[in-house]
Amino acid sequence: MIDISPSVMQFLLAFILAAPLIGAAAALLPAPPGLKGKSPEHAVLRHGVTVTAVILAAAIALTLGFDHDTPARFQATTDISWIQALNVRIHLGIDGISLPLLLMTALLFFLCALYSYYKLPQGPSPKAFVALLLVLEAGTLATFAVLDLLLFFLAFEMVLIPMYFLIARWGGAQRQAAAWKFILFTLLGSVVMLLGLLLIGLNSGTFDMVALASDNGRELTHTTQILAVLAIGIGLAVKTPMWPLHSWLPDAHTAAPTVGSVLLAGVLLKMGTYGFVRILLPITPGGMQTFAPYLGAFAAIGIVYGSLACLALARKGNKGDLKRLIAYSSVGHMGFVLLGIATMTPTGVNGALFANIAHGLITGLLFFLVGALKDRYGTADLDTLAGATGAALYGRAPRLGAFLAFAAVASLGLPGLAGFWGEMLALFGAFDPAEGLSRPAFLTYMAIGGLGTLLTAGYLLIVVRRVCMGDPKAKSAAPAALPDIQHYEFAAWTPLVALTVLAGLWPAVLLGLTDPAVQKLLAGGNS
Repeated sequence: MIDISPSVMQFLLAFILAAPLIGAAAALLPAPPGLKGKSPEHAVLRHGVTVTAVILAAAIALTLGFDHDTPARFQATTDISWIQALNVRIHLGIDGISLPLLLMTALLFFLCALYSYYKLPQGPSPKAFVALLLVLEAGTLATFAVLDLLLFFLAFEMVLIPMYFLIARWGGAQRQAAAWKFILFTLLGSVVMLLGLLLIGLNSGTFDMVALASDNGRELTHTTQILAVLAIGIGLAVKTPMWPLHSWLPDAHTAAPTVGSVLLAGVLLKMGTYGFVRILLPITPGGMQTFAPYLGAFAAIGIVYGSLACLALARKGNKGDLKRLIAYSSVGHMGFVLLGIATMTPTGVNGALFANIAHGLITGLLFFLVGALKDRYGTADLDTLAGATGAALYGRAPRLGAFLAFAAVASLGLPGLAGFWGEMLALFGAFDPAEGLSRPAFLTYMAIGGLGTLLTAGYLLIVVRRVCMGDPKAKSAAPAALPDIQHYEFAAWTPLVALTVLAGLWPAVLLGLTDPAVQKLLAGGNS
């Protein structure tokens, strides 16, 4: 790590949040004569790669300058008055909980911009595509860095319009219906969430998340906490998505362009679970304890439901869409995150945060790979891909087949890869939940979660067998030889593979950051 002054750290965080908006505005302007490259479209796509690369570099510098000896302390903070009448402040900062999410977000947006430079989805103007991508990045980065409840809400809502247009204008079949379903579900959830945030702020006299977390709900009556958890939890659960509020997700993923699916799974879903950890656990602990058994129950149902849905889609003859299957797998994986949060223990919450990062890396990679398959075969239909003898990727495009098999075994939680630790810690947390929670209930959830891991392994191994194996010389709808991984695909996917292995073999990289911050958060701001 390097020694960076607090003022420079403050500037880096502010720059990371402002740069995407400046870049989005610049993307809509005509390219300077000397920077047009092959065409104006080429120039704006290069602009997107450049801006996201600069943001990623700033995020890496912020990580290197972060004091890893005190990850529970908010660093790179800015705190200035904004709306005095409501006591709303522009309060920014990062700790060991938000830093990994901020860094992963910057990485995924850069990889998506790089991928789009070579493989732009069909749709309207590339200028609009790049501008929307950068506005989306601004909203997601801000969500993980703001420390004021109303600013959190604004950042949370900022992502809706860009993602709506990315699906509706650059998506595939049924994109309009999927986009409308996405925005209606999330907007309705957000309206309820805003009421809960206002309830907390007006009853406590402040919207400052640090002050509220330190107070640990002592200024809020139990009834107020219950109402706040119910209202805010609904909005966060829709974004997560928690069963049974998940039905917008499969349609959105199926219709979205490849980079839209990567960002939706890798970043946007994390905004919901982050809100549970950052807002509800420390600010309304009494209300969370009341609802934790129900949250755990919904999480356990979601784990099994998502896996059974995937098994049904993977079955021969069901015409299952591979993108839809990966979307349903996200319902199951995010169930483990919610189960860890519901335990209200350091072990469970650390597992939830680890699973958040692992899911972002692995499922982002899976959606990249499914997009590549769809480009080559012209479809993501699993029966068509498998055919009579299997797509036989091992024989036709061996490196693509190897990447797909790696992503599948990482997603099923193979020990030694990132997917293992989060799910295991969430189950350990359920084995011994926080004081006051029903241990028999959480032991039941743990058993159901364990069953979910077996079902997950089942459907992912079926997918690998059907898509990767078979006779490459046999007659099928696919050509005998397919283009293997291209250079831009290799550049976009390799960092996700490397980080999945690194986090799996060296989990202390993440847990060393999150654990002290989680301990402080659950103790009401007291280390």
